[in-house]
Amino acid sequence: MSVIKHKEQRVGVFIDTQNLYHSAKNIYKAKVNFDNVLKESVAGRQLIRARAYVVTTESGEEQSFFEAMKKLGIEIITKDLQIFFGGAKKADWDVGMAIDAVTMAPKLDAVILATGDGDFIPLVEYLQRHSGTQVEVISFGKSSSSKLREVCDDFIDMDEDPKKYLIAHRNWKIPGITG
Repeated sequence: MSVIKHKEQRVGVFIDTQNLYHSAKNIYKAKVNFDNVLKESVAGRQLIRARAYVVTTESGEEQSFFEAMKKLGIEIITKDLQIFFGGAKKADWDVGMAIDAVTMAPKLDAVILATGDGDFIPLVEYLQRHSGTQVEVISFGKSSSSKLREVCDDFIDMDEDPKKYLIAHRNWKIPGITG
């Protein structure tokens, strides 16, 4: 991976909120510290835009989370949870996130994808070939596509220092992490 990071570089961060949320919950029984995810991915460069793609529910219980994200300077892009006949649910933002990254890429030097979802491989390859944009990924390595890790210009594995990227949920201890 050849990656260049310097303070004049213009970056955009696109956060697959569901992917990171479920990875943190399933691997560590914890919540994601989105503030540190943003800081680490931006790495002192010029943040042009940070967007988190989220799903809204009928109960509206996610509103406090949305407010917290906005305070971090992260724009919230919402979509209603789809509930199909028979009870199946769908909450997928892949296409919307990809379109936004492609649309904004001409104004960016680096696109940062906060996801481990292998469905974004074609997006990474497209951005690298057609816009010349550096594409970086930040995610939990244990739940990330190995091919996504291969094709991106830089991969930040949040599993290497999980304490930095996690908030213990209530009284839960993060497994394998002391203190």
